[in-house]
Amino acid sequence: MKQICLFSSALAFLTSAVLVQRHNRVLLGRNSTNLCSSQYPCCSEYGFCGDGFYCLGGCNPLASNTLDSCNPSPMCENANYTLSDTSRILSNYTYFNGNASEYDWVVEQGSIINTTSDGEAAIAVLLTETGGGTLLSSTRYVHYGQITARLKTGRWAGVVTAFITMSSIKDEIDWEFPGNQTTTGQTNYFWQGVIPAQTAGVTETGLTDTYSNWHDFTIDWQPDSLTFLVDGNVTRTITAVQTTNNATGVVQFPNTPSRIQLSIWPAGISTEPRGTVQWAGGMINWNDPDYVSAGHFYALFQSVSVQCNDPTTPSASDTSYVYGTNSSMDTPSVAFSNASTINGSPALIGVSVSAMSMWLGVSAALALGGLVL
Repeated sequence: MKQICLFSSALAFLTSAVLVQRHNRVLLGRNSTNLCSSQYPCCSEYGFCGDGFYCLGGCNPLASNTLDSCNPSPMCENANYTLSDTSRILSNYTYFNGNASEYDWVVEQGSIINTTSDGEAAIAVLLTETGGGTLLSSTRYVHYGQITARLKTGRWAGVVTAFITMSSIKDEIDWEFPGNQTTTGQTNYFWQGVIPAQTAGVTETGLTDTYSNWHDFTIDWQPDSLTFLVDGNVTRTITAVQTTNNATGVVQFPNTPSRIQLSIWPAGISTEPRGTVQWAGGMINWNDPDYVSAGHFYALFQSVSVQCNDPTTPSASDTSYVYGTNSSMDTPSVAFSNASTINGSPALIGVSVSAMSMWLGVSAALALGGLVL
């Protein structure tokens, strides 16, 4: 049985979905007694120790056996991804070997299909009662830059559409769209998975129907600021200085290389906390005519554009990001590297669907008072 690397016991992982996602970095830090063993050195994004695939996207260096147990992370490249070109999307992420030149995206959970809406080719990410939601992750990381996703959300109570960035140590930036609230969106950010005493989530109002209309949602993430935009119009800006913890003096601002993640997930189900269900608009109606007709709920993603803005300029030979010794007790160092991001041989790892679904279902639980047990 594989070791669980984010908790002191398996029971804690199985009984607390919220803590899986928002685990306090005191336990994730290098002084943790729960680091992965040398036999299974890598702490996967789902909190299990292993080797091979566990050492790829989302592998947490702070909970792994050593800081360099995880494979180097593929470096950011400026790109415009047309998602209807599914030749660049690997539908079974357990076969990914770390080669970001071969695939731009991996499906970590669920299913996607090609579709067309208002004359624009797109993919639909699907949610079903038996299969759960869908999570699509970029194979490359972004270490600051501007990321824009063109999308249409769902419109059903309990169903959440999300466009976020997530780092290997749980820095996170969110655009999320809960339930049937199709004229609003919600923005949020987290630093190293720490749950703030007061939520940083904000509801952005005045949007035209996000189910019926295409919108361009942007995360403009710079070393000293974070700006959210809709169709090129700024809705919110946070400066890094504003995130300073007054008690500790630590700037709690997302600052580590992150993957882009697109998803739809079921918040309105009986296994979610009551507050999450309420936040998402209530329980999912599996008898909804849309669901009965199509056999699934869905959200549409047409494209993603990335403009990189690394804090320093990489050399021509650099291909990846690596973590180094903590420059302080609060933030590890990040450097460029020319080390390969590719595993010797990909392996099926058998992470359960329930574990991945749990991960999908937590990202917004704290967005705006969602954590009410």
